[in-house]
Amino acid sequence: MTNGKLSNHKIDGVDISSLWKGKFSETPRNTILYYHGKNNLNGVRKGNWKLVLPHTYASYNTEPGNNGNGGKRIKTVVEEPELYDMMRDPGERFNVIAYYPEKVKELMLEVNKARKELGDLNVGIEKGTENREIGKL
Repeated sequence: MTNGKLSNHKIDGVDISSLWKGKFSETPRNTILYYHGKNNLNGVRKGNWKLVLPHTYASYNTEPGNNGNGGKRIKTVVEEPELYDMMRDPGERFNVIAYYPEKVKELMLEVNKARKELGDLNVGIEKGTENREIGKL
């Protein structure tokens, strides 16, 4: 829209110009990748489905602190992939991975594509084919 110079590499983003033009029924993003830290892919969401990948994180799922402060963070480990139906279970309480192997397969295609293009330190892939230097096109 601005006729600006684009990178030679694919940019991790989507064209939202349809929303700017008032076409609110169009969905510019079909998949959400949950990257955290330096380059750790912790999950992927597509539609109502979220696949959580094995990773370690600090959780506040413990007693709260005083005066509105968070409590002590506890180390939490996701050892195996987990699947959640976010429409029925937005709190991610019920892992339904055993019931929907076809959804896991579909979401793993997105994971593998992201790992190839962007990398994933959780599995030892530091850089993907589409990474670029910070501040460079």
